[in-house]
Amino acid sequence: MKYELKEPFTKDKLEKLRAGDTVLLTGTIYAARDAAHKKLIEMIQAGEPLPLQIENQMVYYMGPTPARPGHPIGSAGPTTSYRMDSFTPALLALGLSGMIGKGPRNDEVKKCAKEQGAVYFAAIGGAAALIAQSIKASEVVAFADMGTEAVRSLYVEDMPLVVAYDTVGGDVFGR
Repeated sequence: MKYELKEPFTKDKLEKLRAGDTVLLTGTIYAARDAAHKKLIEMIQAGEPLPLQIENQMVYYMGPTPARPGHPIGSAGPTTSYRMDSFTPALLALGLSGMIGKGPRNDEVKKCAKEQGAVYFAAIGGAAALIAQSIKASEVVAFADMGTEAVRSLYVEDMPLVVAYDTVGGDVFGR
């Protein structure tokens, strides 16, 4: 099936999606990679407030290239998701609705996503310039000193994705 998914990214909207469905995603999402995830988890463990809202949000595992003049972002392709696997269960427990990246995740992430009613979307690897066309705005919202590892707020329109893991345990990777 094909779906258009618009924010807010509440879990009731995700229940109908099944592994293999295609989605055009529109709304504000966060981009964060390894170092940002590590810092967020350290903040959670220290009882510190997070610099962003996690509940009902999507996180895109992406580190952008510099923007050309007149563009909000450079290339914006997905990074390999398993590098965030050790951090993901804690964010899912805080209400994260979805993750966007490439490649399969470990069994713990898959289990936690199902338990929390979250989805994992696969973005098109190797199509960073195409994906960047769906990004209409980009702003660093946390950890600016980390450069491409900073957390960014992205406004996306019709970002093309495939449901990799759905809320009932479906798995496009067949594992």
